[in-house]
Amino acid sequence: MNVSRVLLCAVLDLALCVCAVRAEDWKPLFNGRDLTGWKAIDGPITSWQVEDGMLFCSGKGSGWLSTEREYANCEIELEFRVPPGGNSGVFLRAPHEGNPAFAGMEVQILDDYDPQYKDIKPAQHCGSLYGVAAAEPRVSKKAGEWQKMSILLSGNRVRVTLNGTQVVDADITAHPDKLAEHPGLKRTTGYVGLQNHGSRLDFRNIRLRSVTP
Repeated sequence: MNVSRVLLCAVLDLALCVCAVRAEDWKPLFNGRDLTGWKAIDGPITSWQVEDGMLFCSGKGSGWLSTEREYANCEIELEFRVPPGGNSGVFLRAPHEGNPAFAGMEVQILDDYDPQYKDIKPAQHCGSLYGVAAAEPRVSKKAGEWQKMSILLSGNRVRVTLNGTQVVDADITAHPDKLAEHPGLKRTTGYVGLQNHGSRLDFRNIRLRSVTP
């Protein structure tokens, strides 16, 4: 075997090892069977149910579903499905007191195509860091289709990838004008959550891994 082939094999072996380590880093936040690891905040736990490996919000009541653990720097992946007019969000570094969209941060989940949202602000569209950084380009799918979202939270950086396209890359320290309304931009740790905004929302394949800033 020549030297170049030996080097190529070594590189491939190393790449496989790195991929294996990264795969092991991911931990499911939702086990597909019940609400172990989650708790309801400011609303009834009965608003959240599990069916066929899917976590869903019935849309009754209000509040949000929080992880039992706090997280600081992490990457979150999930799939979601909105009904026509559906509205929800993923909360980041949120406390259990106050409105988590402002006391923490929120990545918006929305049926962008519903007529009732035609006049909303850019940073309120699906994939946006709500009220702070608009999703660009807009790549959300129609209501009723499964969509995939990845959120990287690393130090002061928030990156959102929606349906395979990065739509937000925000330095949250670059928005001092938003701090009065969004004090959660200064938080360094908190809970991950899913919002009950009064509409049915389906979630699956929710997982998280810690990252180093």
